[in-house]
Amino acid sequence: MTPAAFAGRDACAAITSFAGETMGTSWSLHAVSPPAGTMAGVQAAFDLVVAQMSQWEPESDLSRFNRAPAGEWRRVPAELAHVVSAALEIAAVSGGAFDPCLGDLTERWGFGSTGPVNAVPADGDEADRSIEWDAGASRLRRGEGAFLDLSGIAKGYGVDLAAEWLLGNGVRHFLLEAGGELRGEGIRPDGQPWWVDTETPPTSSAQPWRIALHDLSVATSGSYRRGFTVGDRHYSHSFDPRSGQPIVNGVSSVTVLHRSCMMADGWATALTVLGPDQGIALADARGLAASILRGDREFTSRAWRDMLG
Repeated sequence: MTPAAFAGRDACAAITSFAGETMGTSWSLHAVSPPAGTMAGVQAAFDLVVAQMSQWEPESDLSRFNRAPAGEWRRVPAELAHVVSAALEIAAVSGGAFDPCLGDLTERWGFGSTGPVNAVPADGDEADRSIEWDAGASRLRRGEGAFLDLSGIAKGYGVDLAAEWLLGNGVRHFLLEAGGELRGEGIRPDGQPWWVDTETPPTSSAQPWRIALHDLSVATSGSYRRGFTVGDRHYSHSFDPRSGQPIVNGVSSVTVLHRSCMMADGWATALTVLGPDQGIALADARGLAASILRGDREFTSRAWRDMLG
């Protein structure tokens, strides 16, 4: 832990807790000496993400972009542009294992705004699923088959945006969580970091890790969380964008540690698709701290193992 964290510590300070709802899940905050208006400030940050990036809100910026004609440039808010830019970066580096343009796929498989389905959908067409990003003009345009779906990264960004509001309002020590994605800043008044346990699948005998979230974020992608069963086969909500099908690599859970909760969220999604061999190789190449569970077997990256010391 950094000396600066201890220098700003007040051993007599109180921790105040807050909670609310966002993005179809809940959020919680434990903050040391937060100012008045903290609840409203954090909720406003999450509400902004929903207003810009939700595929369930018909008038969100994302939904309006998806309804725009293919090939038409559309200006988008800075926050949405930032998340799309990060998503496209992860997509390129991961060889397409992460894809922010698969909204049509998630809708047809019943994991989007139209709700669940009870049958395996027919294969879709091969329409252009690309998104072009003009950074200078903060605008996007989509191919005929491209529909934004940022569910694999937007929640992490929401945590970052709310965390930046807290830091900007003088809150240096806090633990913030939304739907299982967490970011910890500073330390507790007793000098301890914010300790959290990683989430493991209920069917795995692997033991959870206990992590000190000191100026660090953690995100977990679990293929067991959502899905549906047809006959004797279970279909996961975790897609391989390259095949257009739910993953079949046996990965049940991926946890990534990163300074940015948005990047931890996006990379956890990508590594889930890549699987243990390719996923750990890419994590090592990128210096990512990652743990991948397949059944009861755990695979960890060099950066993850380095943190054990």
